[in-house]
Amino acid sequence: MKSHHSAENRLKLLRVARKSLENYLEDVKRTEFTTETPELQTKRAVFVTLRKRDSGDLRGCIGQSEPRYPLIEAVSRTAISAAMDDSRFPQVKLNELANLLIEINVLTPMFVITPENVVVGKHGLLLSKGSCRGLFLPEVAVSRGWDRLTFLDELCRKADLPRGSWRDADAELQAFESESWEEIENAL
Repeated sequence: MKSHHSAENRLKLLRVARKSLENYLEDVKRTEFTTETPELQTKRAVFVTLRKRDSGDLRGCIGQSEPRYPLIEAVSRTAISAAMDDSRFPQVKLNELANLLIEINVLTPMFVITPENVVVGKHGLLLSKGSCRGLFLPEVAVSRGWDRLTFLDELCRKADLPRGSWRDADAELQAFESESWEEIENAL
């Protein structure tokens, strides 16, 4: 996806994420960030991923599929959630923070897509069927070497649905694109 955020704003958002984590882990306080930059004031859906610096292992990943907050606030809130609320991992401790790298994904608005039009590496997907939902960011299928059909079947598994449920008439498939960047590319 073409970059919509300047290098300056990408760096600022990475710093917001890290400062939010530092302040929250030190004092359990949320930091208020203000900006005059219009693109950082726009409501956007975001995901924040935390990885161990030494191994690259996942340490937390949380996000929203719908925009709720201005981008700068969404990054701050989501960074804290990735550290504290990902049920797959224990909560991040302050002494771990120096060994964590932060990745930010800013999502485009969701749109309905047919399974035939899914492009691996371009589209992230959200599958909804009844009360079941599953979401994968675009890079997940690429990093795991999935083709389109495997991507769709694994999305079903993530949603706690049987493989192939994406074919069901009552299954809703939505796509989005994502602009992502991480601290390592910015030498933080």
